[in-house]
Amino acid sequence: MKKKQWQGWGPGEQAEQHYLVQPRALAGGGDVRHVSEFLRASGWRGEKSKKGGPLLMESPDRTVRVAYDPYILPGGWTIHGRAGGATGEWSAHLGRQTPVEIVAGLTDALTRPRSAHAPNVWAPLQEQNWHTRFEEQDYSASSPDGTAWMQYRQGVDGSAMWWTGAQDKQGNGWTAHFTPNTPIHLVQAFSTELAGPDPVMRPRGRVPHSAQIRTWSVSVKPSQLSAWQQARITAARAATWARNSARSARPRTTARPYAPAGGARTRR
Repeated sequence: MKKKQWQGWGPGEQAEQHYLVQPRALAGGGDVRHVSEFLRASGWRGEKSKKGGPLLMESPDRTVRVAYDPYILPGGWTIHGRAGGATGEWSAHLGRQTPVEIVAGLTDALTRPRSAHAPNVWAPLQEQNWHTRFEEQDYSASSPDGTAWMQYRQGVDGSAMWWTGAQDKQGNGWTAHFTPNTPIHLVQAFSTELAGPDPVMRPRGRVPHSAQIRTWSVSVKPSQLSAWQQARITAARAATWARNSARSARPRTTARPYAPAGGARTRR
């Protein structure tokens, strides 16, 4: 186990031991406030959550709900959305041990405008050298170490589902599924974080026992953790303020009936 030392500490504050865990898909659930506080800073409504849940939050327009409940079986995350047009209602269900950093890939994307570029769920996986397979209407990808996967399955009856997850050789891990009408840009945001190469941090005592993870011990002060969390919240608030300002600055124009120059409109 390697050890890294953080520099630049001030006097009078005790460092705490944490671990960087890789691959991130096997790092365990983490602090749900990583998800909830970003949503709250983006204008979502919900009661203050504890680090272990439960959690229930609703988007400003009340079209999406994000819930986490560790006290029911099997427990975990439920994200439910409703939208007009062809998409209709959609939902995503993620297991209790899905790392919050990967969950946030999807939930953070709920707060942002949709990109003009066509989404591609498989592109982030291929960029990280995942093995992709395409067989008729079924698509799948697996991580280089074989611990994580993502699949799009279509049954003979026409039913379809996104299915993903991670598991070590001891059987520890999680699974998640998305209904086929889940907006593709959200699934891509999820796959981007699923394949992310960077390790994630867990406190001592919260690192899963797995032969397939690598860990590095790091000493971190509470003020450092708070500063990193606050930077994420500040970014969410700034983005929300910018969107709201741009929306309120747009001129409101009402189209007038066309009338030829110099002529009078005819009433019917």
